[in-house]
Amino acid sequence: MELIARSADDMRAIGAKIATHVGAGDLIMLSGPLGAGKTTFVQGLAEGLGVRGRVTSPTFVISHVHRGEPDLVHVDAYRLESLDDVDALDLDTSSKSP
Repeated sequence: MELIARSADDMRAIGAKIATHVGAGDLIMLSGPLGAGKTTFVQGLAEGLGVRGRVTSPTFVISHVHRGEPDLVHVDAYRLESLDDVDALDLDTSSKSP
């Protein structure tokens, strides 16, 4: 399947549509250069998951947890050097907190 986004609104709409097929524990990996629209896609995904609040790139903090149904953990692995660095984030346990 190929999806083409000609605008930021298109990219958000694709994210929102994919959200209808996402469940807790699913992983979506995006790859592309800076400015390619990855965070714009996540904004649409977040909207589709019922996340409230602003979704921004987690470049400087590595990850954000956005509350929704299910929660959305948005990670920017740009500065991570290995899979061990990703594992150290403990993402499988960080999305739920008391």
